[in-house]
Amino acid sequence: MLFRQLFDPDTSTYTYLLADDATREAILIDPVLDQIERDIGLIGDLGLRLRYALDTHVHADHVTALGSLRERLGARTVMSERAGVGCADILVKDGDILRFGSCGVEVRETPGHTDGCISYVTLDRAMAFTGDALLIRGCGRTDFQGGDPAELYRSIHDKLFTLPGTTLIYPAHDYKGRTASSVDEERRLNPRLGGTRTAADLVAIMQALSLAYPKNMDVALPRNVHCGMAITTGEPAPGKRWAPVEVSPGGIPEVAPEWVAAHGTEVRLIDVREPDELTGELGHISGIEPLPLDQLPGPLAAAPRDRELVFVCRSGGRSGKAALLAAGLGFERVASMRGGMRAWHERRYPVAR
Repeated sequence: MLFRQLFDPDTSTYTYLLADDATREAILIDPVLDQIERDIGLIGDLGLRLRYALDTHVHADHVTALGSLRERLGARTVMSERAGVGCADILVKDGDILRFGSCGVEVRETPGHTDGCISYVTLDRAMAFTGDALLIRGCGRTDFQGGDPAELYRSIHDKLFTLPGTTLIYPAHDYKGRTASSVDEERRLNPRLGGTRTAADLVAIMQALSLAYPKNMDVALPRNVHCGMAITTGEPAPGKRWAPVEVSPGGIPEVAPEWVAAHGTEVRLIDVREPDELTGELGHISGIEPLPLDQLPGPLAAAPRDRELVFVCRSGGRSGKAALLAAGLGFERVASMRGGMRAWHERRYPVAR
């Protein structure tokens, strides 16, 4: 497998290019918009075809190149379904596999730095691309974007420290010139997470930090919820509201689970998960219409455009994408149920299986 580690000196961000030697299919992990000409040039020089552009999370320190790589190279964009954005072509969850040629990476959900953090592990377990979750002798900050130090500790210990000790760790950043570590090194030597450190220790460490406000955050976050594209979406005018719809930072119209519990029978309620998920641990809302995301628009193509539609999924990612797709078809009264079936369960609303 071809492998290249690339670096953006302005934000100390690592971008990773992986490709299958035979088919020349490639993926690019955590691309930086300011470095897009470098990356496209390298892909061309090496005779590669970029199949996927992946982000480990919604970055706050640089603008992602995902959307631009989709436009210029036809790559499919990939983010976590828990990231709360509707711009990506593929929304992945724990255990999903993305293949390029005979190679592939497995998705491991590693929230804690942000709620939507994921790591990508090569199928041979030789390399793990950990984003901002696990850094070399450190970890990502946990004081914004849904960060939670206790959850981060569980993510690292359950999803990354369980990998073979020889697995190489490639983070999204390093500020001291280091390029890689290993699971064994971080289990032994990471001062925040390794050795005998407990979850309580990490919570205390992170709470004691006094960190500066990210200098690029006000520019990066609004762009990155649109895959790096310069798009603005306003909130619907009050006169057009059919429900207490709120627009997320990613431009997704959302209604709360509480509203769905009270008014779900008054709208066309659609579950866009796969069929087996409706009978799984989270179950489904009684009476909901099943329509997997990859089958859209399906029966919606001929539906009246003034019909109210509310989409539901596991945690809000796929339903947000469905809401945007429906809006693109001309539906004006559409929304995603915020937080999905996870939030529904947290509120102890009834489920069917």
